[in-house]
Amino acid sequence: MKYPIIFAAALLLLACNRDKTAEVGTEGMNAAATAVADDTKANPVVDNPNVVSENEAPNPNAPVMKFAEAEFDFGDIKPDTKVRHTFTFTNTGKSPLLIEDATASCGCTTPSWTKAPVAPGAQGSIEVQFDSRGKRGIISKQVAVRANTQPSITTILIKGNVLDAAGSAAPL
Repeated sequence: MKYPIIFAAALLLLACNRDKTAEVGTEGMNAAATAVADDTKANPVVDNPNVVSENEAPNPNAPVMKFAEAEFDFGDIKPDTKVRHTFTFTNTGKSPLLIEDATASCGCTTPSWTKAPVAPGAQGSIEVQFDSRGKRGIISKQVAVRANTQPSITTILIKGNVLDAAGSAAPL
């Protein structure tokens, strides 16, 4: 088992060309950097039209995610239960809105979202499920929604108060 690894390592060492001087190697690195710079001039990088830099004006045709509510309070939550809330949004922009992903601030919170593009004027939804198992007291969880909007990340929030096993609020 050890011999194939040793053999592969020996081949790698033998494959290296040790006849090159340090000066030639440096020239090679500079030549590669020059080639990349020349290639960038010949083929400029195309920026994402939905990403706004300091020097650019926002894209007036970009999709816009407008939530009916960006925060939801569950109030008191029974221990060891799962609660859900659906956030609805409207694309008030001028091009289709596509959600790339939605990421929760902890593993106890699970988002699911509209996968199809949301046309201008149409509605989409993001359902957020919170699992209170092992939690107690005041909770506040964020979900970062990444889409082709400006800015590219929109945050929604859930909060509540997980009761203890006896059904009373946890002491502060």
